[in-house]
Amino acid sequence: MTDLRELLGIEHPIFLGPFGGSSSVALTAAVSESGGLGGYGLYGYDGDRIRSTVTALREATSHPFAVNIWLPTGDEVAPNPQHTVFAQALEPFYEAVGVEVPSSRPERYLPPLDEQLDAIWESAPPVLSTVFGVPSVELVDEAHRRGIRIVGAATTVAEAAALAEVGVDAVVATGLEAGGHRVSFLRPPEESLVGTFALIPQVVDAVDVPVIAAGGIADRRGVAAAFALGASGVQVGTAFLATAESAVNEVHRAAIRSTAADGTVLTRAMSGRLARGARNRVVRAIEAGGMIAPFPMQNWLTGQFRTAAGQQNLGELQSLWMGQGAPLADYPTAADAFAEMLAGVPSRPRVIASEDLDARITGNRRQAWE
Repeated sequence: MTDLRELLGIEHPIFLGPFGGSSSVALTAAVSESGGLGGYGLYGYDGDRIRSTVTALREATSHPFAVNIWLPTGDEVAPNPQHTVFAQALEPFYEAVGVEVPSSRPERYLPPLDEQLDAIWESAPPVLSTVFGVPSVELVDEAHRRGIRIVGAATTVAEAAALAEVGVDAVVATGLEAGGHRVSFLRPPEESLVGTFALIPQVVDAVDVPVIAAGGIADRRGVAAAFALGASGVQVGTAFLATAESAVNEVHRAAIRSTAADGTVLTRAMSGRLARGARNRVVRAIEAGGMIAPFPMQNWLTGQFRTAAGQQNLGELQSLWMGQGAPLADYPTAADAFAEMLAGVPSRPRVIASEDLDARITGNRRQAWE
């Protein structure tokens, strides 16, 4: 099995989860400077913004980093007359932050994938990660031709196998405990809710590329457990999201530290796609109202008042994304969080025959850790 550190040119197999809308250059660079792989989410970024972001990341760190894009699933809606109907349903939240309900719909909700990819190919970040689908063979080949490593995300064993089939360099196996959007693509996310401890060893058994564990990992114990299950690396989101370098406001940081593991919920209320976060007032109200626009219409509409709510520190009207490990995420800085995760990384890998691990598994070799 290829060592992730050699594959990606990093010192430690610790990854920062890419946050769609909450990434910061400072946090990404801090993780990369610590020897891990910083991640930056490019959701909604047009070509010019992608180019400027990659430039800013290169100026902030000389170490490898990853940028992340969302692949189209085919069910995205374009702006249409229903936009106004769903906007009016959200009027109380606009009023609460002093923002007018949008009187017209935008030309588009998201930039086209081709525009994003053109900017990525031109910028050539060290690593490209994708969510919500299987990148085409042509995309993977083009990334490799340009010296870009590519990582896909899976929520089930079948999704991981589909990603490995097209030649991705590594797979992030993300359990249901993870914060933010459920990135399922072969079946509805409600039918793809596999916990981290069940998912990781099965994905490790199913694919021949390194597996990065994600979901509920927020301290050295979770890191050690992931490696014991056969993972080659860990991806951590919520624990880093609560640090000073994160782009979220203090209300969001405080919510992460004060929300119990059973205080998060999977909801479509904020974006139209299933995502895990705190069940605050706006989530409860939108769910009770029963009118949730499809993605990305709902995400655009709530984004108009969520931005103002964030500026006003109104946590009850924000998307407070976080995973079930949130109560463990009490680290002042990215360096503090990284040091805690690093304490759980085993010192060195060794490869042993699968028959020595489990008599039920044959014909494979996999990575175990001391």
